[in-house]
Amino acid sequence: MSHNTIEENRRRSRLADDDEVWLFGYGSLIYLVDFPYLESRPATIRDWSRRFWQGSHDHRGTPANPGRVVTLIEEPGAVCGGVAYRVAAPVFAQLDVREKNGYLRFATEMEFADGNRDTGLVYIATPDNEAYLGAASEAEIARQIHASAGPSGSNADYLLRLAESLRELDLVDAHVFEIERHLLRLASDRG
Repeated sequence: MSHNTIEENRRRSRLADDDEVWLFGYGSLIYLVDFPYLESRPATIRDWSRRFWQGSHDHRGTPANPGRVVTLIEEPGAVCGGVAYRVAAPVFAQLDVREKNGYLRFATEMEFADGNRDTGLVYIATPDNEAYLGAASEAEIARQIHASAGPSGSNADYLLRLAESLRELDLVDAHVFEIERHLLRLASDRG
């Protein structure tokens, strides 16, 4: 599958203009909310884990030096925390462009802090897209993030802002925080 998924998302998930849909954000959608929404609420999804396994050729890296951004991987029993946004369907035209580098929309059930549940959409970069980088040690991921930047800024900023946002939501993500620890060590060694 190509890493540009705009048309694929439009074919797969047709929405009527008057639809309102929940969108689950687990990466930059937590802290970089550059789209209109009707409501936002902390939420979780089950059986998925956040991982820095997707390449970023268009935002946090370049084709020659891709950065790493998060995607979700299936993990039975896991709980991934983030933020759910209720958006009008036309907003997905903007989001599809933002998330075009390998991310497809999937339906998911999300749970809110009050225990209520609803179905929404989530963008996931699956292993069959051209930009997928896959697993690596947290130290190796930190080195790649430390050395990458793109049109949206440094890859390190993406990681640090995500880690900060997770803490603000009282969420613990061992993978993200371990990469952050390695990245901060790299930055202090160069300082």
